[in-house]
Amino acid sequence: MTGILLLSVRSLGQKYRIDDLLEDTSALREEQQGLVDRMNHIKASLRAEADVEPTGVFASRLRLLFGDGD
Repeated sequence: MTGILLLSVRSLGQKYRIDDLLEDTSALREEQQGLVDRMNHIKASLRAEADVEPTGVFASRLRLLFGDGD
């Protein structure tokens, strides 16, 4: 009987641990999306600034840095 009780308590503990891990995963996904959005905003701002620069050197460097060909 004690073995069954210990297994039940262990199962319950694992269930709560899984729930905590799911919450952590969700929070990390939200944080990652926030960082991606922030990075895209920075890239867009830099590209807008590069478009104003008349020689095109800054835009060329950004294309190399960001690895895009447009």
